[in-house]
Amino acid sequence: MSTSERILVIAPHPDDEVLGCGGVIARHSARGDRVQVVVVSRGAPDIFPPEEVEQTRSELAAAHQLLGVEDVHFLDFPAPRLDRVPGHVLADRLTRLVREIRPKTVYAPHWGDLHSDHKAVYQATMVATRPNGGPRVEGLFCYETLSETEWGGPSADNAFSPTVFVDIGEFLSAKLQAMACYRTQLKDYPQSRSLRSLEALARLRGSAVGLDAAEAFVLVREVVTA
Repeated sequence: MSTSERILVIAPHPDDEVLGCGGVIARHSARGDRVQVVVVSRGAPDIFPPEEVEQTRSELAAAHQLLGVEDVHFLDFPAPRLDRVPGHVLADRLTRLVREIRPKTVYAPHWGDLHSDHKAVYQATMVATRPNGGPRVEGLFCYETLSETEWGGPSADNAFSPTVFVDIGEFLSAKLQAMACYRTQLKDYPQSRSLRSLEALARLRGSAVGLDAAEAFVLVREVVTA
């Protein structure tokens, strides 16, 4: 009997899924789980020319192939303007996807991230994963996104305080290779959106729990039925 699980990673923008949980995606894929990614936004046409959008999506395809992502869903809401999209519209689109995919586990951005797009996606995810009689999401986790989460401001309400650490020692290389595919999104060290910073964070999160490398998450909800 197959024990594979459906996993859904919700990313406000291309590359957030790799920054936040690229190692976990690779780990799920190696276990035989079926990982799908939702990219909520597409660059607003008055800011991002079509060729730039297509370049980023080409980079995404290469990254996802390395990580073993089964499918990707583009919702094409305008970035960086998700805060202008009515909350119920965004939540409705995500709700329909959750009902269609029926994931056991969902990963979403953290509510304290600096970027308003991330905040909007978190709120919509909370609505879409409500345990209100639809498909039950048994695990809901928030990931951290370098260059967003650490800049969220000195507020206790916004602080990323991880409660779950996932061993990605075997998958850190895959995470870094996948992020390297996003050539247009990478920065040079010591910028936080750099490969060196990404590796340093994984090592730091790992050392906090006696592992070589880890990704950290905030557990929002877990439903235990057996």
